[in-house]
Amino acid sequence: MSIPTPTARYGIEAPNRAILEQLHRALSGPFTPEQATRTLGRPRAETRALLAYLASRGWLSRIRRGLYATVPLGASAPSQWREDTWLVAAKLFSPCFIGGWSAAEHWGLTEQIFRDVVVLTGARIRRRAVTIQGTTYRLKYCPTSHRFGTRPVWRGQTRVEVSDPTRTLVDLLDYPALGGGMRHVGEIAANYFAGEHRDDALLLDYVRRLGNRTVYKRLGYLAEMLALDSPRIAEACARSKSSGVSLFDPSGPRSGKILKRWNLKVNVTISRIGETS
Repeated sequence: MSIPTPTARYGIEAPNRAILEQLHRALSGPFTPEQATRTLGRPRAETRALLAYLASRGWLSRIRRGLYATVPLGASAPSQWREDTWLVAAKLFSPCFIGGWSAAEHWGLTEQIFRDVVVLTGARIRRRAVTIQGTTYRLKYCPTSHRFGTRPVWRGQTRVEVSDPTRTLVDLLDYPALGGGMRHVGEIAANYFAGEHRDDALLLDYVRRLGNRTVYKRLGYLAEMLALDSPRIAEACARSKSSGVSLFDPSGPRSGKILKRWNLKVNVTISRIGETS
């Protein structure tokens, strides 16, 4: 097999450029050697060698073993180019959706910027954090029964699922670590209830469907501390909370005041709307 080669002086030559343009047109987002084989109509072994060769020259990005992405032909520094992190997540951890603080950023529920990407996935995971192309993906298993409350967003020509604002808040109340801990989750909750995304009926429906009754405790306490004018939320949370004492923030200290009305040990304090201490 003879593979056409680019030259450092003149850039990529016409045969290789034609191959890359073909991949650009046919494949959106990360792709496998098998997909490239079908696109190029070449033997499997030849395609694999070609992809590895182009990646070594910086004209393709090797995301991880067996997964590549095309690099914009006009990129000034091809070797430094990185694929959209949400596209990588959608490809590697499917079925999945973007959630936690990443979704909170997307919906404008927080002004904080997180470098890591939170992914809720139906795939079995061995590690809770995986670093790819310099980005760390924080992973949480999400069974099929809990795959609800997402919306599609388009990244280029690829559809990626992200938790809607209400589902985002419910997930953070279920697992506060996905939002950076309850102090930050409290700020996200304040923004949710004060903003256009607030939907009390949908919120209670999502909490019911998720099935973790500890969420009612955290939501009820937050509603109280945020001075929400919502008897519906207060009544539902008081009626549905689980027995036994739960931590307000599972990643916080073990000590704290126990509120019997919420069966909650408040180990992280939230004083007022948008303020923490």
